[in-house]
Parts: sequence; C-alpha cells; structure tokens
Amino acid sequence: MLRLSATGLGCVRGFRNVFNDLNLQLSSGDALALTGPNGAGKSSLLRLLAGLLRPSAGRVAFEGDTDEGAVAERAHYLGHLDAFKTALTVGENIEFWIHYLGGEHDAAPALAAVGLESLEHLPAAYLSAGQRRRLSLARLIAVSRPLWLLDEPASALDSAGQEMLAGLMRTHLARGGMIVAATHGPLGIECKELQLGRSNQ
Repeated sequence: MLRLSATGLGCVRGFRNVFNDLNLQLSSGDALALTGPNGAGKSSLLRLLAGLLRPSAGRVAFEGDTDEGAVAERAHYLGHLDAFKTALTVGENIEFWIHYLGGEHDAAPALAAVGLESLEHLPAAYLSAGQRRRLSLARLIAVSRPLWLLDEPASALDSAGQEMLAGLMRTHLARGGMIVAATHGPLGIECKELQLGRSNQ
C-alpha cells in the first residue's frame, strides 16, 4: 500500500508565514480536498508537495513504492496554468508529455478519456478555455503516476467536463491512486477535507 505523509510542514512566502506545523497522511485510494479562503496556502501546499517549493520546516515522504524517486517524481502536478505548447497539435502535445515523462502509450487513449479525440490534429492554440483544461487533464491519463496534485482542476470546465473529471478521479482512486486537490467547490468524489486558514498559522 502506498502512503503519502507530511509532518510538521511550514511554508514561508515573501517573508509571510503561510502555514506551519501542518500534518497530513494519505493511503492508496484516498483523496484530500484542500479548502479555505484565497491566500490560505492551498496552492503553496500543492507546490510544496510537488517539490516546486521548499518547506520552511517539516518533511514529506512517499512510502510503499518500489520506485525510490522523490515524491515529485511519483506525482502529477496540475496548476492554474494549462501547460502545453500552442505551436503543436493537441496530439503532439500529449506525445511530448509521454516522451518527456516516460510513458509507454500513444496519445489516443488519453485524448479519448477527456473527449478530445476528434481534435487530435488541431493546433492547440485554437482550443477554448475548457478544451485547454481537458488537454492538461489528458496528461494525467497519458502517463500513469500514483499521486495527483490538482489546483482547481475543474476550472473552465462545463458541467459535462466536471462529470468527466470526477469519473477520471474515481477511476484513479479505484486503482489505488491518491489525490490532493485545492478547490472552492465540490469535486464530485468522496474525500477527506483539510481547511487551511487561521488555524494553520
């Protein structure tokens, strides 16, 4: 069984103490929703777990995996910005991520999972905001990683897109994956909740 644990985490941004002494633990099949007002540290915590920020205190560990890589190497991080190259087609973007992240499949299954299979040959620059978010989500499917770190993953998605996202997350959890997601609304899945704010200061 996989386990993600964070103990005594502290985060300082721009000389401001965002949170301290924060603890969390997830096991295979668990999802955690990070809630709280803007500026409470939801995005900072995700970036810290992803290895993009250094904690001012505490440690993060990923246990039970035969891969000895860092947490960041076993996770997908999906931030506010949709990471893709506008000069490439939709399919080429996914093929890039498969090559870069070490996947073993072609782009077709991932694009089908997010409903973009008919746009595979369209330049990504022509996608709508919702389609751009779907393309970013396709990366989660194209290359399998046990931990998904999602920052407002339903942003720009319509109701059908939100249902699609919830289905992807439920499948990931059913296969033993883990999810930590910052959100201002319901995710459509069963999950624990960690509210960030004054109590974490």
